[in-house]
Amino acid sequence: MAKEKKNYRCSLCGAVFSKWAGQCSACGQWNCLEEMTLTPPAGKKASRFSGYAGEVSDRNIHKLGGIKSQKQPRSATGMKELDRVLGGGLVKGSVVLIGGDPGIGKSTLLLQVMVNMETGLKPLYVTGEESLAQIAMRAERLGLDAAELECLSETAVENIMGAALAAKPDLIVVDSIQTLYTENLSAIPGSVSQVRECAAQLVRFAKQHGVAVVLVGHVTKEGGIAGPRVLEHMVDTVLYFESDGNSRYRVLRALKNRFGAINEIGVFAMTEKGVREVGNPSAIFLTEHRPDKPGSVVMVTREGTRPLLVEVQALADQSPLGNPRRLTVGLDHNRLAMLLAVLHRMCQVPIHDHDIFLNVVGGIKISETAADLAVIMAILSSFRNRPLPRDTIVFGEVGLTGEIRPVPNGEDRLKEAAQHGFKQAIVPKANLGAWAKGLKMKTIGVDQINQVLDLV
Repeated sequence: MAKEKKNYRCSLCGAVFSKWAGQCSACGQWNCLEEMTLTPPAGKKASRFSGYAGEVSDRNIHKLGGIKSQKQPRSATGMKELDRVLGGGLVKGSVVLIGGDPGIGKSTLLLQVMVNMETGLKPLYVTGEESLAQIAMRAERLGLDAAELECLSETAVENIMGAALAAKPDLIVVDSIQTLYTENLSAIPGSVSQVRECAAQLVRFAKQHGVAVVLVGHVTKEGGIAGPRVLEHMVDTVLYFESDGNSRYRVLRALKNRFGAINEIGVFAMTEKGVREVGNPSAIFLTEHRPDKPGSVVMVTREGTRPLLVEVQALADQSPLGNPRRLTVGLDHNRLAMLLAVLHRMCQVPIHDHDIFLNVVGGIKISETAADLAVIMAILSSFRNRPLPRDTIVFGEVGLTGEIRPVPNGEDRLKEAAQHGFKQAIVPKANLGAWAKGLKMKTIGVDQINQVLDLV
């Protein structure tokens, strides 16, 4: 009999080691190596280059200039927000991995997509966590006409591919990848080796037969998709379904997309009838914006090709501690420390003994530097207890020497603010041009942080 060989694979990065160790030398994480057993096939010893000799020659090598690029046809999902994140729709032969917290609405969203997608496309829903009766109950509760939807309750990946070959679907949804197993491995379902091998077989099946595959992935306590990191490298698109606590709004964000931009987001609302699209997110994020409140500033951020109006709130309070607290929600903590240093050094504002709390309303996470000026004005407004006018919009980047630098797409940001009724804008002077005179709003250009003190 062939002798079994044991290896150890990192559950986070997928690195393989011959001996167990407490720390993975590849990614530096602790207690993440899991045992996996490999049984080589009986018979002659496999060569290091077996399967390659004689199969590849110079005839398989082509010059890129002689290959004609083809535009990938896309299939609409029936939800414009999802199509935006995907880059225009689903691509044949692509593999999409979607993750999110339990109960956030992944299965609900995909069930609605499969029922409402383009006519002529045949979907197949594969479930490994729920029974078919549970899926029927969910469709009935959501009011979906899912009588013709083909479903399969199976966890063996070989059986799933065999059923797909017989049914010939255009889209396969697998919920979830952690429940599948392959008969080629003896590890339990959900282990690193099973997740990796099952995903690899589904990826090969999608590429060979031109079928779009959507994989649902569990999320770890750290917020990442469970399983080896190589799982995200194998697929074409990685999407995350995010939510802010008990809010009914959901944000779908693309972290990887081989067929589109990765900085697009889709906004949804969870209702009794399922997931609904939010076509105008700016109006949602500004619903509770109230006038005459110190520490509140509205800015225009940009997610992909879409400008969004969000409210930035700040609270500056005298601290009884020797080391004042700095807390941010939706903004970079290190960026706040830098802006406070600029405010103290360049403007001589005695704020070093105050607790500073920052929050972005609506659960949006802002990573761009265009929020610098809005953060400083919100802090000054709270510190001096002087509210800004409700119809004022602010954005701009602040440098370490106190200069205010322009941000990309300033024209689109101002036009978005004008469409929502804002009458005044405080922006970098370099972002203003001759086109700004045509806007129905007053624009104030600043280039130094000292000029902001007189405006608060």
